[in-house]
Amino acid sequence: MHALTVARTFFRLGLLNFIQYRADFFIAVLNVVISLGTQLIGLQVIFGQTTDLKGWSQNDMIVLVGIHLLVRGLLGLVITPSMQALMEGVRLGTFDFVLTKPVDSQLLASLQTVVPSSVTYVIFGLAVIAAGMIRLGSALTPGIIALFIVMMLAGMLIIYSFMLVLSTLAFWFVKLENVLVIFNTMFGNAGSWPITIYPGWLRASLTFVVPVAFAVTIPAESLTGRLTWATALGTLVLAAAFVTAARLFWRYALRHYTGASA
Repeated sequence: MHALTVARTFFRLGLLNFIQYRADFFIAVLNVVISLGTQLIGLQVIFGQTTDLKGWSQNDMIVLVGIHLLVRGLLGLVITPSMQALMEGVRLGTFDFVLTKPVDSQLLASLQTVVPSSVTYVIFGLAVIAAGMIRLGSALTPGIIALFIVMMLAGMLIIYSFMLVLSTLAFWFVKLENVLVIFNTMFGNAGSWPITIYPGWLRASLTFVVPVAFAVTIPAESLTGRLTWATALGTLVLAAAFVTAARLFWRYALRHYTGASA
């Protein structure tokens, strides 16, 4: 309950800050429209030459584009800005104030910055997913919806844990902002396509080194009927492993954090 109170407080503060700069909402809408338009034009060009992309139809790809927008919005809502604030706090020494608060430091660091304008990506993403499913003519049964939600949560936990580990490296290397920029670029480019279209070495890299596949492709497979139970179970196991590893690494890093006064 204490954690939920902290999360609610940060979201309320983020919303109040967002209200002060309402133009951000319209800029965010423009950005998501441009991003969506670019992706849909790309799909139109590709499927003007073929009807199948490694087993993915145009309608399947529309669903995947919607999930990509949805995940991008969820990351931009709290995870990415909070990780950026974490690294900046370590560099400036303000991270010490996080450690003095009577709440779990990882929770506080992970929720410290909220950008409500990213909700536009979430809304557009859900709309595109719905449009893709209608075009596919697939019935959304409670089982399919439940599986999709579980895979989305698992994928988000994997991405969050991966980004937390990257950000925690700032305890030793201090200035690592470019690391998140590189990750976001990879997610924006490679994540907008199904992992199966890439060559083996790149597919393995985007699955286990930079786990983009679990955030977009796996949830898309759950909606389009491609996901096997073995892959679903493996995703859940990997999510648990990532969360555990990130937590252990965070605690290890805190023991070696010298603070701004050192």
